[in-house]
Amino acid sequence: MALYLITGIGGFIGSSLARALLSRGEQVRGVDNFATGRRENIAEILDGIDFREADLLDLNAMKKACAGADYVLHQAAIPSVPKSVLDPLGSNRANVDGTVNVLVAARDAKVKRVVYAASSSAYGDTPTLPKHEGMAPNPISPYAVAKLASEHYMTSFYRCYGLETVSLRYFNIFGPRQDPSSPYSGVLAKFIMQMLRGEQPTIFGDGEQSRDFTYIDNAVEANLLACKAPAAQAAGEMCNVATGRRVTLNETFRALQRLTGYSGEPKYGHERGGDIKHSLADISKAEARLGYKPKVGFEEGLQKTVEWYRGRGA
Repeated sequence: MALYLITGIGGFIGSSLARALLSRGEQVRGVDNFATGRRENIAEILDGIDFREADLLDLNAMKKACAGADYVLHQAAIPSVPKSVLDPLGSNRANVDGTVNVLVAARDAKVKRVVYAASSSAYGDTPTLPKHEGMAPNPISPYAVAKLASEHYMTSFYRCYGLETVSLRYFNIFGPRQDPSSPYSGVLAKFIMQMLRGEQPTIFGDGEQSRDFTYIDNAVEANLLACKAPAAQAAGEMCNVATGRRVTLNETFRALQRLTGYSGEPKYGHERGGDIKHSLADISKAEARLGYKPKVGFEEGLQKTVEWYRGRGA
């Protein structure tokens, strides 16, 4: 039985990781300041975990959290392109300074490995598809820059201090517990709740922008694989986590119409600054280095997500 520290455990991905680890009989410790995470996401598992309400910018709190941990799953961030455009300083503090604190604390605690929630936004809007790890990064938004900088910190801590790290570039993760009420939440959570309520969703742009939407169970599996993959294959590396398939927002809207019974049409708004037009991942490196293969496809994941939100009452 290993002890896993999850930063951002109150978030959508962090809370999903916690449930998966508990179901496997592992020990879970979590930290969150609830800047973007939600207490309700961990309410039902709180008695089964060691939870500390703390901020990543508090180095002493991070050192205490890392003490005795075998693995750190670093999910905490302000995961928003629009918010980073409005507040680049706040985005940098949370997403870069906070990450360095986690790394310093993990290094000093002699943690076995840190797995980092990196972002496909690092690729920017280059026309080359699919996006592969050998491409030169081209971040557009302050959020993307911060996530890329943290990737480099991960690699540098492996090279300088021998702290094993793996960075996972997430591509549009979606699923249950994603916050639909936040103006910065994933588009699918927002669309699903609006359509279940009979409200008209807004697509920013013409709807032909495409995404490699990836169901949460795939991201969870990638994190757990990244913890145990042989160091010779994984340590210091960065891998895409996605499905290797892209879907346009217009196609996504039509799929959600069928699942939710919504009969209206979307409203189209102006494109948002910092947004990327097309996103598609090459996942061959994750397959080779981590043994990763997506287990849940887009349609199945969409159906599971709609059922979850419907079950909680739109």
